[in-house]
Amino acid sequence: MLTKKQLDLLAFIHKRVQRDGVPPSFDEMKEALDLRSKSGIHRLITALEERGFIRRLAHRARAIEVVKLPESMGGASTTGFTPRVIDGDRPDAPPPPSALNVEAAHAVELPVMGRIAAGVPISAISEVSHSVAVPGAMLSGKGDHYALEVKGDSMIEAGINDGDVVVIRETAVAENGDIVVALVEDHEATLKRYKRRGDTIALEAANPAYETRVFPVGQVKVQGKLVGLIRTY
Repeated sequence: MLTKKQLDLLAFIHKRVQRDGVPPSFDEMKEALDLRSKSGIHRLITALEERGFIRRLAHRARAIEVVKLPESMGGASTTGFTPRVIDGDRPDAPPPPSALNVEAAHAVELPVMGRIAAGVPISAISEVSHSVAVPGAMLSGKGDHYALEVKGDSMIEAGINDGDVVVIRETAVAENGDIVVALVEDHEATLKRYKRRGDTIALEAANPAYETRVFPVGQVKVQGKLVGLIRTY
């Protein structure tokens, strides 16, 4: 049986993984549960792991997989967080033709529009540099999708590293907490967490080394929402 805090944390992690494809940072967990320090989050994470509800993935910063859910949250198991990542390792032997056919049938070619800053904004991106194949299941909702290569480390606590390729669904609308491609003053593009506060929009990094940047509503245009992540090793 889980305590209320353990259940609250599990629900928060599950919700954020379902929404963003990546787990929340420890700071976000601490804020969501109204705890004073990260040590409390570490204890809750350890308790959930010991009870088999989550699993921490090795060699990935703050990567957490939800293994199962209690009945009060909709069942005994779930696919949970399968980080939307394509590993770069090649199999020792090529898959049989039937497997290749299945894989090809479910892959979608997306244009890579260039680089997006996860740090200081860079020039707006408008030209296709190449294309990348992504699993069709990674595409979310209606509308067109495109990919961008990440430059910088300001979103590292959201599981987004320098050199990753992010999959973006085109949209001009975002909700607070979404990770978006934001066009700033019509000439700079950046990947940040979106939060609107009255007549201003805050673009928040997921790295304490970077400050939150705040702009009037008219200076920020949402160009798309993060729906997937591709990483090679």
